[in-house]
Amino acid sequence: MSEASPRFDTAYRQLIWKTLALFLSYLAVAMSLPVLPVYVTQQLQYGNVLAGLAVGITFLATILTRSQAGTLTDRIGGKHSMRRGLVIYTIASLVCWISAWPLFPVPFSYGLLIVGRLLLGWGESLALVGMLGWSIEQMGPARAGRVIALSGMALYGAFAVGSPLGLAIFQHFGFTGLMLVCAALPLLGLAMIKNMPEGALQNGARVSFWRILGRIWRPGLTVGLQGVGFAALGAFITLHFINQGWAYGSLGLTLFGAGFVGMRLFCAHLPDKVGGSRVAVVSLAIEATGQFLLWSASEPAWALLGALLTGIGCSMIFPAMGMEVVKRVPPQLRGTAVGGFAAFQDIAYGLTGPVAGLFADHYGYASVFLIGGIAAVMGIGTAILTGREKT
Repeated sequence: MSEASPRFDTAYRQLIWKTLALFLSYLAVAMSLPVLPVYVTQQLQYGNVLAGLAVGITFLATILTRSQAGTLTDRIGGKHSMRRGLVIYTIASLVCWISAWPLFPVPFSYGLLIVGRLLLGWGESLALVGMLGWSIEQMGPARAGRVIALSGMALYGAFAVGSPLGLAIFQHFGFTGLMLVCAALPLLGLAMIKNMPEGALQNGARVSFWRILGRIWRPGLTVGLQGVGFAALGAFITLHFINQGWAYGSLGLTLFGAGFVGMRLFCAHLPDKVGGSRVAVVSLAIEATGQFLLWSASEPAWALLGALLTGIGCSMIFPAMGMEVVKRVPPQLRGTAVGGFAAFQDIAYGLTGPVAGLFADHYGYASVFLIGGIAAVMGIGTAILTGREKT
């Protein structure tokens, strides 16, 4: 399919529309994140551990359901999987809304909240993997990098917009008002994709998830090693600045986000054009440089530059390695492969926080960026090996 053809124009317009639908729907996840700790500690009167559990259990559910979401996408099609995910988003938000009704005792309310958060993680797996499988089938595997890059922009854009928006809604309308908004947004996403054509189902032999994992573990490990620096910066840069007595700690996250989104906007085509492994090697080198700058910085300007370079470096690694994953499996296994691949990054995000926190307690906050830099250097090795593999 030529990029100058009418068929490509149609597929690309639909990709942009699906990306917007994913962005609006993912606000159901993003808007609740900064609100949950406040709600659990101040209104339910529970401690930080249970507040953290309410946040983190969604990501645990996402990790555990990535494989199931991929298998479902391969069997029934990406559009059906995405639609189910968006419906579950709405159900999850309504369960959280019911949990806040004052007629329930607090332990029961918290239990319902956890159920809703688990459902939200399941919905996220189905919506994202379904959208990727559907869009890659329509755009073609040669443009998988561009598809994955745009979907990532939808997710991280939702985080950027959703945090302040969620807090504002919570302050004016309370937790129940926020949950009703979170329930409505996925329905808007459903309406946006309703009349789009289904993707073609691919026939062919099915194999076990573990055999697929054997084909994709190197690109998966690469994106997992990238995620260490990403998660370390997100969790600890503000605390690092405070500990050093520096101002502008929040600017570090802003610069990280600017570098990340800027690369996705202007370089989404690079994995498809020059190859995923090459893009990943250069990106990981930039990420490592940024992390080592954060570790060694003696003044805030160098640390802020490190945050910017980390964002630039992290941005394209997931789409670059995702393209390599798509090349390694036949069409009927793409959804399963993409779901398994994404789980590597989810696991990295989930493990980095507590492990890096232990290092921060014993060796200071700067040590977490040393870990991120070392992980990125290791990722360069796995990216090179990925490029040398026969596909």
